[in-house]
Amino acid sequence: MRTSAFLMTSVLLIASAASALAAGSEADFKAAYAAAEAANKEAGSLRNQWTVTASALAAAKKAADAGDFDKAIASSKEAEALAKASIFQATSEKEAWKALEIR
Repeated sequence: MRTSAFLMTSVLLIASAASALAAGSEADFKAAYAAAEAANKEAGSLRNQWTVTASALAAAKKAADAGDFDKAIASSKEAEALAKASIFQATSEKEAWKALEIR
């Protein structure tokens, strides 16, 4: 069991290292940016958009305009992670407030 977990971890580390070495293309940026925008739109529908998500999206767009697609992809992925965190916050706190109610 422990060996298989180590093996799986090793495979994941090798795969992530290989993807980090590959230069990002404009198509990769567009895909990452679209995913980030979709997550941010969902956060907006829940009325819980974070301002840092908008900043990360702006940084991604600026880097892409400058031709730095690696940085643009990284910023897009950061924006997507932030948007997903805001979605998680909105959904988890939707009912959590009831636990704080004085009874």
